[in-house]
Amino acid sequence: MSNAAKAAAVQEAMIGAEAEVSPWFEIGQDRINDFADVTLDHQFIHIDPEAAAQTPFGGTIAHGFLTLSMLVHLDATIERDAVIPEGILMGVNYGFDKVRFLSPVPSGSKVRLHSEVATVAVKGSNVDITRKMTVELEGSEKPALVAEWISRMVFDS
Repeated sequence: MSNAAKAAAVQEAMIGAEAEVSPWFEIGQDRINDFADVTLDHQFIHIDPEAAAQTPFGGTIAHGFLTLSMLVHLDATIERDAVIPEGILMGVNYGFDKVRFLSPVPSGSKVRLHSEVATVAVKGSNVDITRKMTVELEGSEKPALVAEWISRMVFDS
């Protein structure tokens, strides 16, 4: 059995398992402002508390893409056994099949990630793992974000 097939079998065993959950993480106004500067997205609903207070949001909110970008950090904070598959060269972000921004993330609110393995596919010497990522918003029934994130494990041939 190839190293990719062995790694895929380990990941496939996680399909249907209880979601892994990160600690809570605060999305503050300084982070929102920094993201606005980096992306050049200075829409008032993100950076102008006075003007944003006049909108249905009642204050500033995080950029949807900031919330999406936080998946990397939130996923890294999940406590899990670090098992490095034999023969792996690297892991890469392969993309997303679906992303939905379901609720705004008000400045100063806390979010956490629920991560579940959805599908696993061996593609030659690679393994693609699609995980359902749900960003929970503290105090809200509705999540802030739901995404299907694909990671690729690249193995030596």
